[in-house]
Amino acid sequence: MRRLPFKVFAALGIAAAAVLVPWKPRRYTLHRQQLIERPIDEVFAFFADPHNLAKITPPEMGFQITSVEGLPVRAGTRIEYVIRIFGLPQRWVAEIAEHEPGRRFVDVQAKGPYRYWRHEHSFEPLNVFTVMTDQVEYELPFGLAGQIANSVVARQLQRIFDYRTEVIDRLFA
Repeated sequence: MRRLPFKVFAALGIAAAAVLVPWKPRRYTLHRQQLIERPIDEVFAFFADPHNLAKITPPEMGFQITSVEGLPVRAGTRIEYVIRIFGLPQRWVAEIAEHEPGRRFVDVQAKGPYRYWRHEHSFEPLNVFTVMTDQVEYELPFGLAGQIANSVVARQLQRIFDYRTEVIDRLFA
């Protein structure tokens, strides 16, 4: 493929340049761990109940479950909800792709604002504590514009998980 000179991109503008430049989606990762002074069975049960998501989501996101198919949670369970992202309501459908009772589960976005979303929740016992690990992998839509916007999205995700950490500390205190 022949590359165009930079001044052509400047003349066309970044949106047009994004169409002309070969683009590969970029996958981002968020990794968080939290030590919770409760037994693993109690902690896992809390996180395996989709109705508890509203308790650990920042209020400004307006989290509302619209339907859950397949309770108790297992592989194949679908959770539909609405959240506000940057003030705009977004429909999100999550599906539990993997489920190991008492140990881990993975939800993936079936429909929603991300190009790709995979969130693994894992739980390990440690004496009287539970080590909870969140591993989120995501890709943004909109090509190059999405990559440019990731600094804002990454900060928002950090704030969401900071909020979760604070609430979980209070709930399990």
